[in-house]
Amino acid sequence: MVLRNLKTQLSIVLYFFSLLSHLPFHHSLSFNFSGFKNTDKLDFSGNAFPVNEALPLTHNNWNSTGRVVYSEELLLQDPISGKFADFTTKFSFNISSLSDQDGAEGFAFFLQKNGSLLPSNAEGGCLALISNCSDFQTPKNPIFAVEFDSYKNTWDASGNHVGINVNSIQSTKLVDLSEVLLGKTRINVTISYDSQKAKLKVFLDYPPNPIVQANDTIFFDINLTKILPHQSVSVGFTSSTAVFRSAVHNIFSWEFESEFAQDIGSGKKDVNVGLVIGCVAGGIFVSVCGILFILIFLKKRNRTKQTEKAKTDHKISMDQELQNDVGPKSFSYNELLQATSNFSNERKLGEGGFGGVYKGFLNDMNRTTIAVKRVSKRSNQGRKLYISEVKIISRLRHRNLVKLLGWCHEHDEFLQVYEFMPNGSLDFHLFKGRSMLSWETRYKIILGLASALYYLHEESEESVVHRDIKTSNVMLDSDFNTKLGDFGLAKLLEEGAGPLTTERAGTLGYMAPEYLRTGKANKGSDVYSFGVVALEIACGRRSVEPNFEEDEISLVEWVWGSYGNDKVLETADKRLGSELETKEMERLLIVGLWCAHPDANQRPSIRQALQVLHFEAPLPNLAKKLPVPIFPVYSDSDGREASGSSEGVGSGSKPLQHSGEVMSYASYSVGR
Repeated sequence: MVLRNLKTQLSIVLYFFSLLSHLPFHHSLSFNFSGFKNTDKLDFSGNAFPVNEALPLTHNNWNSTGRVVYSEELLLQDPISGKFADFTTKFSFNISSLSDQDGAEGFAFFLQKNGSLLPSNAEGGCLALISNCSDFQTPKNPIFAVEFDSYKNTWDASGNHVGINVNSIQSTKLVDLSEVLLGKTRINVTISYDSQKAKLKVFLDYPPNPIVQANDTIFFDINLTKILPHQSVSVGFTSSTAVFRSAVHNIFSWEFESEFAQDIGSGKKDVNVGLVIGCVAGGIFVSVCGILFILIFLKKRNRTKQTEKAKTDHKISMDQELQNDVGPKSFSYNELLQATSNFSNERKLGEGGFGGVYKGFLNDMNRTTIAVKRVSKRSNQGRKLYISEVKIISRLRHRNLVKLLGWCHEHDEFLQVYEFMPNGSLDFHLFKGRSMLSWETRYKIILGLASALYYLHEESEESVVHRDIKTSNVMLDSDFNTKLGDFGLAKLLEEGAGPLTTERAGTLGYMAPEYLRTGKANKGSDVYSFGVVALEIACGRRSVEPNFEEDEISLVEWVWGSYGNDKVLETADKRLGSELETKEMERLLIVGLWCAHPDANQRPSIRQALQVLHFEAPLPNLAKKLPVPIFPVYSDSDGREASGSSEGVGSGSKPLQHSGEVMSYASYSVGR
């Protein structure tokens, strides 16, 4: 009897909803972010992530890419009535850089189906819009964008401009804005689309005194439904920087509203959908409530049990995968929540591309101080790196590696617990004025880093390639002992296997030339990164300084040039003064060059580098001129390698270009 009543009530509901399906289906999209504190409705990818209620789309470094889209799609055409949507979006932004360079690419407002997917090979002038954009091939997934570009690429008519882009990085229409895009000033933008007139309008003003002139408004005739064949699309922003050009592209506010255009002169009026739905809903309210009550009662308990069982099984599976007999352990979420004062901003030590790091205190006898890395809930890549990092570092034991104390993956959170490093990272001391490191301390740090790398390559049970050795990943304890950290990009290297073929990951300036070209990581690419860090410690400057004189931009090229002129000690950090130990400094500089040799086959192993730094082996005799990089060619069948010089490489020394050209060096010879 109950089942028969249920069927009758379901038939009534389906009948009325079949009537409703014949009514015009209008679904507008409306939202307003005056700041970006609450971002539950936004999907992030790449380096885009909110900071202090602003939304930086890129980091202030090279080849940074980022996207953000609203989680609900914009309906361009009503599938029932066939009407098209009008929309207006308003946002404020600025483009800022720590350096005084002339622009660093830009960003775009865009419409595209499945727009949250960040395309590959879309850095630099591609604005993270289209993969390999300089090929000017029509993308498989159609895209429309309004770009705000601060750098003149070969396909641009000017450097600072607003452009309309249709399935190409080359703007269909462009308006020059002189130098107004660069600087700290916020710019307000309004983009309006009229579907009936098939016109788009872009208007810019500059508070507090809005300027209205021809160059600040752009009109464009366009039918978006012909360009974007899908009925619904994502709306959002996308941005990138390039090699030797960095900037932060900030969005400060964003509002959006769409509505469906009314028929002109048809004499017809839309059915009052709200009134009809209200009447029908009133008539079937009791039936629906009855059905829902029974269905909820019968299914809720079973569903809850299944969900809880799935979560428990998943956690147990991950714990079994990560748990060792000794060492790191699984923490409870509540334990870490209490330790970090609910992840308060006062406890935040820093923010990375995949989330924040917080200082905490365990509720144990020693009141142990910890650092908790919290992976962003919206960073899928960060969660993948979380698993990789925990699995690898939990197997490692060495005095010069950051110690992993444990992990937690409860309440949809992914957390890593490390020992706290009171003196932070090495880059803060070398480049950001946190303290002046003595020469004795610097030499101890580089020996500790070499020892850590020797353990990873030669002494651990399974060889590990770190892939991201740089000063910001060299942590310092209370006695300034080296602690190498951040194993998110690390990979295990099986014995007897060839180099790892992976997506290029790491930081430009520290990446070996052959790794940049081939994507194959091995111990030699780690040694190259070590050599760059050694030179940074010795010279007290970054690996690349875009605002320096041309022959001093690249640290490796500058030091090698001084070495060739028998003036290598003149590159030492001048702040060290008389406390400098000349013989140790000479060893550090030359070992740094040796490890950063452009030809991977001429680099030492980390064991050989350590022997020279410990004065157990003589200094190598390097070529007077920076050599040409020789790129290994690997066999897919057996992993063996053969060397080949880079194509089209000249004899001059030039920095890596955005077009993807390989660095060129002069001839070389190495003596041992």
